[in-house]
Amino acid sequence: MAVRRNMLRATALALLLAGTAPARADDGYRLWLRADAPAAPSARVTLRGDGATLRLAADELSRSLPAGVGEVTLALASDPQVLALRLPTAALGDEGYLVRRVRLGKRDTLLITGNGERGLLYGSFALLRHLATGGSVATVALASAPQVRLRVLNHWDNLDGSVERGYAGQSLWDWWTLPDFKDPRYTDYARANASIGINGTVLNNVNAKADSLTPRYIAKAAALADVFRPWGIKVYLSARFSAPIELGGLKTADPRDPAVAAWWKAKADEIYRAIPDFGGFLVKANSEGQPGPRDYGASHADGANMLAAAVRPHGGIVMWRAFVYADTDPEDRAKQAYSEFKPLDGKFADNVLVQVKNGAIDFQPREPFHPLFGAMPRTPLLIEFQITKEYLGFATHLAYLGPLFTETLDARTGRGSETVADVVDGAAEHHALSGMAGVANIGRDRDWSGSTFNQANWYAFGRLAWDPTLDAAELAREWARQTFGTDPRVVEPVVGMMMGSREAVVDYTGALGLAHVMATGHHYGPGPWVSDLKRPEWNPVYYHRADKQGIGFDRTRSGSDAVAQYAPAVAKRLADPATTPERELLWFHHVGWDRRMASGKTLWEELVAHYDHGVATVGTMRATWDRLRPLVDAERWGKTATYLAVQEREARWWRDASLAYWISVNGRALPAGAAPPEHDLAWYKAQRFPYAPGHPE
Repeated sequence: MAVRRNMLRATALALLLAGTAPARADDGYRLWLRADAPAAPSARVTLRGDGATLRLAADELSRSLPAGVGEVTLALASDPQVLALRLPTAALGDEGYLVRRVRLGKRDTLLITGNGERGLLYGSFALLRHLATGGSVATVALASAPQVRLRVLNHWDNLDGSVERGYAGQSLWDWWTLPDFKDPRYTDYARANASIGINGTVLNNVNAKADSLTPRYIAKAAALADVFRPWGIKVYLSARFSAPIELGGLKTADPRDPAVAAWWKAKADEIYRAIPDFGGFLVKANSEGQPGPRDYGASHADGANMLAAAVRPHGGIVMWRAFVYADTDPEDRAKQAYSEFKPLDGKFADNVLVQVKNGAIDFQPREPFHPLFGAMPRTPLLIEFQITKEYLGFATHLAYLGPLFTETLDARTGRGSETVADVVDGAAEHHALSGMAGVANIGRDRDWSGSTFNQANWYAFGRLAWDPTLDAAELAREWARQTFGTDPRVVEPVVGMMMGSREAVVDYTGALGLAHVMATGHHYGPGPWVSDLKRPEWNPVYYHRADKQGIGFDRTRSGSDAVAQYAPAVAKRLADPATTPERELLWFHHVGWDRRMASGKTLWEELVAHYDHGVATVGTMRATWDRLRPLVDAERWGKTATYLAVQEREARWWRDASLAYWISVNGRALPAGAAPPEHDLAWYKAQRFPYAPGHPE
């Protein structure tokens, strides 16, 4: 009966998906979950137990397992027959899985087991991934447990349906029709996240509206939580710190005021009545005009701990963002988060994580790792990456972010052999809480993320959140095989494109440690000349500090001394231009245009060469993709080809506009053989883009 029930569910799900994804062409809706159900069931799926998540796992296997697998059994490690096998399941925790061939009772079977239902769901997806990427059926032996406890997407979605820094259409959440209508896409979204191990989602923008905490919107969040729950996903909400004033009629939001604390406790109780497994709050406070505890002379720890006390009885947590900077603080913007949070180490409640961006500025194409990693050993730090490509070409530029993620995670903090990943997964200080957050690139576009290749960034984030030690190239290959099939004539060229793509964007937008040289507000296109914005740290000239003598931000002792925020071994290396990695040189040093680089070129010649290399790399990607036309479905090939053409045009724009400006500053001629900019500087400065996506007006 269990088998028949699973087959019926699989058939119903297949019919549902057939209705949402047209068969005439491939529009990318299926993401990396492209395994088609066989014409006739080829595997017998036996489910020992009964639970919503277990049934979902069985459905996935029933509809997607290829021929030749034979019998597959789903059973918890506590099942008497599984216990008798004495398998090494103790270390799997609640979410880990083990997949191997065993003799269960009197039958040979492929067993998927774990200590919890989510483990069996993740194990089912792991088996399907193993097979879809060309893994052997006969010798399959998989075992894994997540190294990071909280693996969370941050949706910067607004209640009006817009998405801040979103480049894939409107918000996936239709707040107007929730809670009554639960769009089938919500289920497909949860399924995709479960397939890569993501277990939490923050539904609303960190620039939060207090309305999100009203009964009307709590009911809508509860409807989404009901959809996500069987897939192992908790919902979280961004909380506006001034909500007690805006919703509660209080005269203050001071976290030390008992009335404020009581308001938040009552609000948390209200939310948990509607969503019993509510994850907790994400908070952006005292940054970019958002209200926070410092408005009242209180600390970030005071604010976080007050909210943590409100959710503690329910098992909730608080993720408190360390992204802070103020126009009233003349200190180097790269130093402000460290200056505010380092003194608070050890003062946060044990259900608080401080959420730290991967770099000290703001999701730039390349940043050194944030100095807070390794500097707050008594506080769990949750790393925040941006999956959406605000500074890396929006939706249209191919920029695979796996190398960006791993570059940060693999960086050594200077405390012995400790890496940023060791801090993030809690291993360094044995924290019970650990986490990784990614600002989502998901919207209502049929392909979810604006382009096929943008899907790889969502995928790589989820896989690295599960295991931060994974290799970016192997993840690219894993994704490509599931997305385009296992033909090496497609996979290897695609992986080659992906692995060079992020570095190409760095090259044509600002290599050698340049950062924040984009246009104003919408961040679309180049704007290294911008110098007239109200706040100094909003202006690109603040960051590159180019003059006739040289270029770069001096963050050594003779400048802002930001290098001193790193551990001594790292600070010593970064304090000297000769030992600073060239890829970060201009982040830490103001150096002369004639400085001799490792290549033998001057800095000016090297910078121009990087711009040219970035443009040329995009041209090479276009040529590679053109050769793949006979091997890739027409719809995905065509959209990608169009976007690569856009990328090459815009890479040249970035190169030419930037060089025109640098020449206006340094008065130098271009190196021999370098093409001059297509237009003069005035033309580039005159370009306007008032309706660029991802920047609600």
